[in-house]
Amino acid sequence: MESRLKTKKLRIEGMTCVGCQNKIEKKLCQRTGVQKATVNFSAGTAEVTYDMNIVSLETIASVIEKLDYSVLSDDEFQTIDSGRIAVLIIIIAALYILLAYFGVLNMLAPSKLAEETMGYGMLFVIGLITSVHCVAMCGGINLSQCIPSRNDSTESRLSIFKPALMYNFGRVVSYTTAGFIVGALGSAINFSNTMQGVLKLIAGGFMIIMGINMLGIFPWLRKLNPGMPKIFAHRIEKEKRNSRSALVVGLLNGLMPCGPLQAMQIYALATGNPFTGALSMFVFSIGTVPLMFGLGSFFSALGKKFTEKVMTVGAVLVVVLGMSMLSQGCSLSDFIPAPLPQNNTGMQNIEHNQNDIQIINSTLSARGYPNIIVRVGTPVKWIINAPRGSINGCNNRIFIPEYGIEHTFKPGDNVIEFTPNKTGKFQYSCWMGMIRAAIIVTEAE
Repeated sequence: MESRLKTKKLRIEGMTCVGCQNKIEKKLCQRTGVQKATVNFSAGTAEVTYDMNIVSLETIASVIEKLDYSVLSDDEFQTIDSGRIAVLIIIIAALYILLAYFGVLNMLAPSKLAEETMGYGMLFVIGLITSVHCVAMCGGINLSQCIPSRNDSTESRLSIFKPALMYNFGRVVSYTTAGFIVGALGSAINFSNTMQGVLKLIAGGFMIIMGINMLGIFPWLRKLNPGMPKIFAHRIEKEKRNSRSALVVGLLNGLMPCGPLQAMQIYALATGNPFTGALSMFVFSIGTVPLMFGLGSFFSALGKKFTEKVMTVGAVLVVVLGMSMLSQGCSLSDFIPAPLPQNNTGMQNIEHNQNDIQIINSTLSARGYPNIIVRVGTPVKWIINAPRGSINGCNNRIFIPEYGIEHTFKPGDNVIEFTPNKTGKFQYSCWMGMIRAAIIVTEAE
């Protein structure tokens, strides 16, 4: 029978990263009758060349749909669900405002570990939620690493689960090592607070783009999604297929292109510290372990609809973290001035003069810094009392760019001195850019 080759472009919905692209492409190429398949995550398409005598277009579409993606007609692909987009934007904005108001984002902002109270809970939660994506992306090779060995009935319980333990241990080591490396890279370019702000602006922007791509609401943003070159991704996938070691497969898994994983790597980059970057990725990777370890039974019980909802929650959290980082970047960089939020400490004036020095007394608050008013041309002595328990991971260091001041608080009285040489409103912030206030300089009279 003469071969009847035909090339067809299919519209695919549901891809969240380059890993989805590689997964679909691999499965299509394995199908008998398919001569060539090229999947494009950025365009949301698959171009398939197939033999019509061997396989039908409907069968090809079913291959894609069995992987939990949707094949759309051109009309469906061009239809934009504006209602869903509006709801997601409202949810993201509301969640960001609530977390910022109650100070939760202050604990989640990445940077150097200043206090043992620095919170990493949200990274664990994101790992737990987005591990649904890891499970969906986990092909037959990875799946086999999590299936208990049953070759010998006399094996101990620990040896039965050894492949899954080694696979997940490899992933945790790989993620943590990547966090250390990108954190070190961030520290190498962190020459100043301004540069740190620029880095966070870039990282926050990419995290927002990744989160939106995971939500699938603006397909045109996929072109801005950073990803590993296809040649390296295929090489790593080949090594995973050829390896019989669960540990090696786990280590290689941390190098694969994956939306949530890349978002967290950018998060680690913005810490500007190798140890904090490593800890951030470690906490995230630990969050992915429970679902990956119980892959066989739990994933089958989730169902497609539930999986999509959980992934949506994870994507929303990634966008919120990106917005938090973007806000920090705006505050720390000199290029984009951030708006001054209201705080609970009010406006503080000069209390008295002493030997031609303006004296101001303040008390450090865990949730905000005070706006202060001083006169131009006269030295200022600002005494900030820090009661025990008031210093936390965010407010522990103050950054006043106008006067080149960085001060780390200690319990008791802290003295900051400067001389304002021009009038105006000058913003200052905590070292992470989360807590902001202003120094208002008025005329001498």
